[in-house]
Amino acid sequence: MMHSQQIVNLTINAELVAEILRRFIRNEIRRAGFSRAVLGLSGGLDSSTVALLAAEALGPENVLAVVMPYKTSSPASLRDAQLVIAQTGVRSIEISITEQIDAYFARFPDASQLRLANKCARERMTILYDQSAAFEGLVLGTSNKSELLLGYGTQYGDLASAINPVGDLYKTQLRQLAAYLGVPEPILQKPPSGDLWVGQTDEGELGFTYAEVDRLLYLMVDRRWRRAELIEVGFAAEFVDRVATLIRRNHYKRRMPVIAKLSHRTVDRDFRYARDWGT
Repeated sequence: MMHSQQIVNLTINAELVAEILRRFIRNEIRRAGFSRAVLGLSGGLDSSTVALLAAEALGPENVLAVVMPYKTSSPASLRDAQLVIAQTGVRSIEISITEQIDAYFARFPDASQLRLANKCARERMTILYDQSAAFEGLVLGTSNKSELLLGYGTQYGDLASAINPVGDLYKTQLRQLAAYLGVPEPILQKPPSGDLWVGQTDEGELGFTYAEVDRLLYLMVDRRWRRAELIEVGFAAEFVDRVATLIRRNHYKRRMPVIAKLSHRTVDRDFRYARDWGT
């Protein structure tokens, strides 16, 4: 019996992928009538990779990186964000979200960490869209394929964007691209984290590593393997079932709001055109 590690090869041609994504950023932004881009820069792997791609695609003067710390944000994350800003030469602004977040939760002192994390994510996105209006640029998404499939993100928070250049790369593939682009070594080496609270890591919260779940996701989603086939190559049944449930349960995050159908041509049901229709 072959093991999943022998079957799945997630190695990418990083040079080719980088060129495709640079062209994607340029073409999609220009097609919408813009020449600039805005992104939230956390100092993590995903946003750092997108920052490098955008700087190369549009020129650093046409990219605005917005750093939005909360009072519990790691100082290391801020230092890493500054490393990327210095390396790329992109424009930047730092806007703390502590004051408005704390003012809101003063009314709800018993709020959970999840509510706080989601509120922070949505607050950051409202700032990004305001800055996009001021800078006259489109908001770039930074969520990878692993996060999108697992629902590991906040609807209308970090999952929101105008275009997402890295949404079809699994986390392990994005790491390869980041290394090729020259993302600073401290960012490449640190554990993936949304910096949602002190000590938080993605893999600790999910309960599995990206390396193992990416192999499963590739076979389950890209190859459309069935449950029995996945178990046969070594995945635990409980792991397969949990990931399948996460994909199904979080599908609503990957779709626009469902509209109740009353007419012959309902938006996003019958009235559906490509994103660049009319341009």
